[in-house]
Amino acid sequence: MKLIQNILGKIFAVYAALMFVATMLFVLIPVWIISLLPEPRRARVLHPVFRLWMGIYMPLIFCPVTRRGKDKFKKGENYVVILNHNSFMDVPVSSPWIPGPNKTLAKMEMSRIPLFGAIYKAGSILVDRKSDQSRRGSFGKMQETLEQGTNLCLYPEGTRNKGGQPMQQFFDGAFRTAVKAQKPIMPGVIFNTAKVLPATRTFWMRPHPIQIHFLDPIPTTGLTTDDIPALKERLFTIMESYYINHKK
Repeated sequence: MKLIQNILGKIFAVYAALMFVATMLFVLIPVWIISLLPEPRRARVLHPVFRLWMGIYMPLIFCPVTRRGKDKFKKGENYVVILNHNSFMDVPVSSPWIPGPNKTLAKMEMSRIPLFGAIYKAGSILVDRKSDQSRRGSFGKMQETLEQGTNLCLYPEGTRNKGGQPMQQFFDGAFRTAVKAQKPIMPGVIFNTAKVLPATRTFWMRPHPIQIHFLDPIPTTGLTTDDIPALKERLFTIMESYYINHKK
């Protein structure tokens, strides 16, 4: 049985990869043209393109995405959106389904992939994690993104969760960014991406519905860097409890 599952998972991974490339080719030129625009206009125009692309791609690979809590996002307000991170599949689920334009902090290495790299770069703030200068520069760019009224999407666990716990402990970066900008934090919880594309298996996928739930935002107005540890712990507890109570 395991052998059959492994074979079917690899066949499905090939299908999903082919569908990704095929649909990507339709948006490649529009995204390249849009990438020439200055921010924040670029983010505003890119978002509906990414949403349309993933709105077609995800059902094509039998992984439809449903969203809950869209009403948590208030008109005229932008947020530091924080999400749990279990799989590479979190990326095409998160940014397109966040209401309104957003940018995410992304690894520099991915931008070097032919064709896809141009799309990846257009909607991201790139960082070379091996470079202190790049990390400092990315922090400034995140602040600039928030000042421009664009949402910022971050994964406070830092990397994919490959362990047995519901979530890994959070790093300070997302909370430090929100406090400095005095922007509210919008917690979100993604379900089932680890079932679709497990971090512990190589080139293996399976179809499964995916959900993303946005929870009540937490304000940071008046908070200082001294409040970051408590803020981080509060958000971790909220998200972990929600994940445990709603996971199916």
